[in-house]
Amino acid sequence: MIERQSVNFDTYIEIVKPIVEDVRRNGDEAVRRYERQFNGLEISNFRVKKKEIDDAYEKVDDELIDALEIAKENISRFHSITAVDREIKIDFGDCIMGKVYTPIEVVGAYIPGGRASYPSTAIMIGVPAKIAGVKKLVACTPATKNGINPLTLVACDIAGFDEIYSISGAQAIAAMAYGTESIPKVYKIVGPGNIYVTAAKLLVSKDVAIDMPAGPSEVLIIADETANPEFVAYDCLAQLEHDPMAVAVLLTTSESLAQQVSSILKEKNFFCKLVPNVEDAINYANDFAPEHLVLNIKNAEKYLEKIKNAGSVFLGNFSPVAAGDYASGTNHVLPTSGFAKFYSGLSVESFMKHYTFQILKEEALRRIGGAIVRLAEAEGLKMHAESIRKRIYSSISKTSS
Repeated sequence: MIERQSVNFDTYIEIVKPIVEDVRRNGDEAVRRYERQFNGLEISNFRVKKKEIDDAYEKVDDELIDALEIAKENISRFHSITAVDREIKIDFGDCIMGKVYTPIEVVGAYIPGGRASYPSTAIMIGVPAKIAGVKKLVACTPATKNGINPLTLVACDIAGFDEIYSISGAQAIAAMAYGTESIPKVYKIVGPGNIYVTAAKLLVSKDVAIDMPAGPSEVLIIADETANPEFVAYDCLAQLEHDPMAVAVLLTTSESLAQQVSSILKEKNFFCKLVPNVEDAINYANDFAPEHLVLNIKNAEKYLEKIKNAGSVFLGNFSPVAAGDYASGTNHVLPTSGFAKFYSGLSVESFMKHYTFQILKEEALRRIGGAIVRLAEAEGLKMHAESIRKRIYSSISKTSS
């Protein structure tokens, strides 16, 4: 039905490659040069001081601070409850197998500025990262001639960031990926940004983990005659205001709804299509794999198990995408551009890794030893096979003696 506006990441990677390499080689000096070149800023100290954060609280309305606290509380509640068990141990009788989750120790986050400043992203990243147990959580965020947005500083502080740096764009990603004299090298970089930030993340991903590539915002809404046309239209408008390349799609079984919503929306990136039934719409949605999927349909919950590919799903007339964007408790750092087919949204697990362990009794090794020996020898790995034989045979002879 529609094609997303495709982005040639290779083109942008080539643009940011010299910037990333320059920062890798020349550290702070290169970062300062690019901040001067791209933003007209002379920055002597990148790290935000505690006094600047304290001063930021004085510049932000108490009601906004309360709103951030409410968002933090709900996000913390959801992510705490849904986090994976830190240790999974299974006793099979003759062996114990398990998995242990541990936090990534140092994580860097990009908090967008520029076209729009998104303090809410700081909460979305910081809360699950701290629940995971990240020891050092670093934020890079753009400044203007008036400094960093005070609300962003307050949000970073409330979210639990340990260090905040005033750096933007590809140079910020490079600084976190490779470290400079001022900025620590991190083990993983998360957070959305413009196309240059995304290209830089993809470029450095050979040396440091990243969360996912981030493209323009998008929403796909499946609606029937029970949907409120105004609610549908404003969910579309909410996504389209993010970016000129943002996309809103409406699939509906109701011709009346299609006409009413289309009369409100005159945006070029809005697409509306009549479908014969909800099942066809869901099949399309699974192929499109939207960042945000809205089910404004009768008995919406019964269709949830049919959803295979989506960043986050919103069911019913009173579950607007904006709720998840800010304060309901899930996360707004989500896969776009069809990446929901193989990426998930940010969660506690995004800030963790795991190792497995095993404790085998003698009888367990005897039970599987023959299979191991045969497979190892088939692959020409004789010492693998011998490491099993030594244990089995010496155990047998010791038992016999």
